[in-house]
This record gives sequence, C-alpha cells and structure tokens, in this order.
Amino acid sequence: MAISISKSGGGIDLKKGNSIKLEKDGKNLSNVCIGVNWGAISRTGITALIFGRNKAVDLDASVSLFGEGKRHLETVYYNKLRSTSGAIIHSGDDLVGDEYGDDGLDNEIIRVNTDRIDSEVKEVFFYLNSYNQVDFADVPYSHIRVYEGTPKRVDDVLATMNLSSDPDYKGFVSMVMGRLYRADGGWKFEAIGKPVPAKDIKETIQYIKNYF
Repeated sequence: MAISISKSGGGIDLKKGNSIKLEKDGKNLSNVCIGVNWGAISRTGITALIFGRNKAVDLDASVSLFGEGKRHLETVYYNKLRSTSGAIIHSGDDLVGDEYGDDGLDNEIIRVNTDRIDSEVKEVFFYLNSYNQVDFADVPYSHIRVYEGTPKRVDDVLATMNLSSDPDYKGFVSMVMGRLYRADGGWKFEAIGKPVPAKDIKETIQYIKNYF
C-alpha cells in the first residue's frame, strides 16, 4: 500500500507493508535519512546492585545494496561506514542504546543521497542485528524515522515506524526494517519490520537474498 507524502510535522506512522514515495511537493527527495533509536534494558533489585542499573543493548543498523536478481553489491555497516559511490553514509556504531529513557534522538543514522545511487542498484535493504544477541522482545523500545535532511539537521519527518511491542519478535536477534526500491522515476521506502532467523550481518544478507 503506497502513501503519498506532503509536508508535515510528525510524519506518517508506518505499518508493515506500507510504502511511501520519497518526494515532496511533486519533487523527488535527494537527501533522506533513516534514523534508528532504541533503549538499554533497565535492571532492578539485587541484579541492579550487582551488575548496574542498565544492560547495554548493542544494535547494529546496516544497509545492503542489491542489483538484478538479488545480486549482492555492497554492504554499509559499523566497519564500513561509506558506500563506494558515497551515496550511503553510516553515522557510526552505538554500543549501548539510551541509558536513561527515550531521549528522542537517533542512536544510529543512515544517510542516503538518492541521486548518487548507482544505476545497477535496484533495492536497498535496511536491517538490525543485536550484536550481543539480546532478544528483540527484551528491548524496551526501538523505532525508526524516515526524514528529509542530514544527520545533524531534520528538515521534515516523512514517516516513523515502531519496532517494539510485537510478540512476533520474541526469540529473534535480527530484523529487516525496510527497503528502498525504484518506482515511478524515483524511490519508495517500504516498511517491513520482519524478524528473521539470522544471527549476524552475513546471515541476514543471505536470508534477504533467499526470501525477499
């Protein structure tokens, strides 16, 4: 289901399967960011006294580019922060999450310049892996926002998506958040929010190739 975007304050609340065209006022957007925010796990009682109040949650946001036939072209992640063309730039690795509640800021940001994406790229997948294998059902909150701007400047929030409070996430440590795909002379973002039976980035890439 595609949703038209106009200038707005808080953006659209995306559900699984929704898609939005990356345009505003009839013009394709060139600079778009996918921001990911999540919380550390709070401990209580004797556990908090022994191990500390918070348990770090190291989620890794990664991006894989695919060509025709799901041919894997490149991946941008915490050890490779920039795509070859410079079209996709990762803000860097957050190892903890929000320690004192939701601060409203993104922990990791993927910047996409759609004008610089190579013509052989047909799809761009965004996904999360729990580096320390924390079950997604145990993460207190996590959500993404799609916005026009840069990592330091939000011009217009286009859409948001909640990645928490879903019983389907229990038992999983990897999740495909969404994808960009070419459509109508521009790009669309599809909200996926699907947990996948993978343990790390390599396994997630293979799962995307096989099942998406």
